[in-house]
Amino acid sequence: MGKARLLITEDDVDISNMLKIYFGGLGYDVDTAMRGSEALEKTRQVLPHLIVLDIMLPDIDGYEVCRTLRTNTRTSHIPVIFLTQKDERSDRLQGLELGADDYITKPFDIEELKLRVQGAIRRSERESLTDPRSGLPAGRLIEEQLRRIIRETGWAFLDIRINNFDAFKDVYGFVAADDVLRFSGMLIGEVLDELGSPSDFVGHAGGDNFVIITTDGASQGIRQKLKDRFNEEVKSHYNFIDRQQGFVLAPTADGQMEQSPLMTLATGMVSPSQQAFSDIREITELAAEARRQDAGGVAKA
Repeated sequence: MGKARLLITEDDVDISNMLKIYFGGLGYDVDTAMRGSEALEKTRQVLPHLIVLDIMLPDIDGYEVCRTLRTNTRTSHIPVIFLTQKDERSDRLQGLELGADDYITKPFDIEELKLRVQGAIRRSERESLTDPRSGLPAGRLIEEQLRRIIRETGWAFLDIRINNFDAFKDVYGFVAADDVLRFSGMLIGEVLDELGSPSDFVGHAGGDNFVIITTDGASQGIRQKLKDRFNEEVKSHYNFIDRQQGFVLAPTADGQMEQSPLMTLATGMVSPSQQAFSDIREITELAAEARRQDAGGVAKA
């Protein structure tokens, strides 16, 4: 598993630097933000696994940051721990009502904060809320979104898989493979920022499989842009020789070596404008079948 990403949103430079050094020493990938608007922008760019959020910030307060996160489909799942000088019962209740996962008061015991951070991340992963590598919504949250849209119209569901991912992992290793998964999640977010809307949903269904729920009207543009950008930008994960020759030499089950093409994206898409769905399994199965047909057309390229 890759490093868990923390976003420390704290305008006290001493506290912010101290937490960055401390959690960085524990193996976390730590970023910091001094203002609420900066935290929202950084979260939009790269999803953290957890946000430590000070309530008293110089622009918008932590409550507003949390409210914005919770009302955006793509950030609503991120665990939030409030960090504040306040110790009033009403302040705690307000934070919890907004969906904060925990609340710790300054001056705090850093060991206690560490345990709360670890517990919130483990809880999110154990409940199948997020994928530990990408930080994106996983099993149960994807299922909840499917149950929501099946009663609605105007949506499109995209099933996305990385062709030749296993061969890349065999040659370059698990760490490089996890980097590709994180890159893929970030790329999907960038494309949705450009062509989609804040209500679009991105999920990591496991392994090299991602899903998008967007509007029917935007789906074709998102699908093509995503494939074009991925197929070009993923090349940076290969060494020069493999990029130049357009393949890697990967081991087969019997110990032989065979050529495997560079990674590309396969996508399958379904929409209620094309057909009616009576069960969420129909959505996922038909999208997966469309994606397999797409993979058959590009995997040998």
